[in-house]
Amino acid sequence: MSSKIPVTHIDVRVFAHATEDEEKVLSAVRNIMPAKVSETVVFQKSNLTGHHGNPIILFEAKIKDKECIKEFFEKLASNLSSLDKEILGSEIEQHIEKGCFYIRLDKQSAYLNKFRLCTADPIHLRVHFKKSKPEEIREACRNLGIIP
Repeated sequence: MSSKIPVTHIDVRVFAHATEDEEKVLSAVRNIMPAKVSETVVFQKSNLTGHHGNPIILFEAKIKDKECIKEFFEKLASNLSSLDKEILGSEIEQHIEKGCFYIRLDKQSAYLNKFRLCTADPIHLRVHFKKSKPEEIREACRNLGIIP
């Protein structure tokens, strides 16, 4: 993997519903991060209210350090299954918008130290690329090992 990562930062977001343990949700998110990132990342906590008045907590963090971003992608690339990489590669246009690449990882699997794509109640990753053309983002994702 190239040492020049064409990413400015990564936004991480996850919701903790009233039925979930906040610490377990944060643990799941930290499991998808390299140790260096997990130890230094600071989550902002927002209290929200769901559609039926239920309490929801939003945790958000931003990863800006270039070395941390590089390690994050190395861990993601080495832990995503080849099937999930194929799916991301074939659907990549649906994951790109305005210079950002969106990935959703299964929160339950992450808690068990497994990486799986999902759409229901996921850990949201928004990767901000320096270049904004979809074909440049596709090439960068291929170079980072996220897609085949």
